Amino acid sequence: MKNEERVNYLYVIGITLVATLGGFLFGFDSGVINGTVKGLESAFNTEEIGSGFNVASMLLGCAVGAFFAGRLADLYGRRSMLIVAALFFIVSAWGSGIATSSLEFIVYRILGGLAVGAASVMAPAYISEVAPAKYRGALATVQQVAIITGLFLSFLSNYQLANISGSAENPLWLDFETWRWMFWMELIPASVFLISLLFIPESPRYLVAKQHLDKALKVLSRLYGAVAGQSKVDEIDASLAKDHHKPRLSDLYDKTLGRVKPIVWIGIGLASFQQFVGINVVFYYGAVLWQAVGFGENDALLINVVSGALSIGAVVAALVLVDKIGRKPLLLIGSVGMSITLAMVVIAFSSGALVTDAVTGEETLQLSDNMGMLALIAANLYVVFFNASWGPVMWVMLGEMFPNQIRGLGLAIAGLAQWGSNFLVTLTFPMLLGSSGLAFTYSLYTIGGIISIFFVIKYVYETKGKELEEMEG
Repeated sequence: MKNEERVNYLYVIGITLVATLGGFLFGFDSGVINGTVKGLESAFNTEEIGSGFNVASMLLGCAVGAFFAGRLADLYGRRSMLIVAALFFIVSAWGSGIATSSLEFIVYRILGGLAVGAASVMAPAYISEVAPAKYRGALATVQQVAIITGLFLSFLSNYQLANISGSAENPLWLDFETWRWMFWMELIPASVFLISLLFIPESPRYLVAKQHLDKALKVLSRLYGAVAGQSKVDEIDASLAKDHHKPRLSDLYDKTLGRVKPIVWIGIGLASFQQFVGINVVFYYGAVLWQAVGFGENDALLINVVSGALSIGAVVAALVLVDKIGRKPLLLIGSVGMSITLAMVVIAFSSGALVTDAVTGEETLQLSDNMGMLALIAANLYVVFFNASWGPVMWVMLGEMFPNQIRGLGLAIAGLAQWGSNFLVTLTFPMLLGSSGLAFTYSLYTIGGIISIFFVIKYVYETKGKELEEMEG
């Protein structure tokens, strides 16, 4: 950091916290579905593939939202895309609760997915573009703290509401089913997010790219001081294409080598492997998962709350370590830890026996007390390893690893890959659970974890402490 820089930390932290409300809603919107699955199945008469699509439908919107938000952010700005996302969160939360058919519900969930996808790529990009390099990793990791906090509070909200009514399927206030109120709870943070966004500036790097140099200087001067602000404007301007053309897909292609730039493939790999370890099966189907191994609905929802609390602690650890030991070491530790704990879960599930309920005729996997405890501990350790590594670090790296000229484009492609992989894993889980069982399903995620170890070792490079203007394609 230059000697003349005088970072306005309160301002940086303030606008970071506003941006991370998008992460909070990302987590809340992703997690709220967890406790509503049984209510949705009852209300819309859907099972397995239908239920899987109700849950996964949001992810289609996420993939589209991430891709187009990355592209549109280069045209209209990072803050503008976050404002659009906030509006979509509000519409989706209200609509998901008033839906009277599976099709109507899916439409509103896809709208929510557009918001989540946009927020998932824009919040870390915005934070990276306003944060000083020395603390960029920690500030960007606050995004994951917000995501996990959103997940945790959605689990807690679901648990409390179901506790009041007795079940997600039972009527609650004003004679509306409890699962509808689970969605409506999101209206509160979504409204706060929209209002807060009106008080933060546009990304200075976007402003320089659009040649709004005076506006960029005003923002950077407030962030770093007048002298450092002018120097930063010049550095950002120099890092862009010499002809100052608008970002275009051809910028991702290396004409000298005659191929797509390696950084694009690394971004796709990071985004995909984060999902191929199966983490969102725990987030979206946690209640169903624990009911499948013998826990009651309330106990299963309570386990989700415990997992959420452990996740927050793990992300805080990542926040402390990411700018000290770096991004690559954390990813490697996470890959090894997840592979081991997933293997332990597979061992526990493979020891169980299928038992048919005499009343409902449903088959459930029954584990011994020891194996049930092993599954519970290993699954929660797996969540801790994920949230201390791949959970936050993948988003940190995607927000900072691309050069200024292609950051929006790179995020668009990586975001599409991330949510596409998420959709694939989420959609197939109920089918795999029904046809092959938990042990086989989790063995696939274990393989994903093992492959990610070699990917990190061979392809991922360190970005700790580098200015965004130093990033190469």
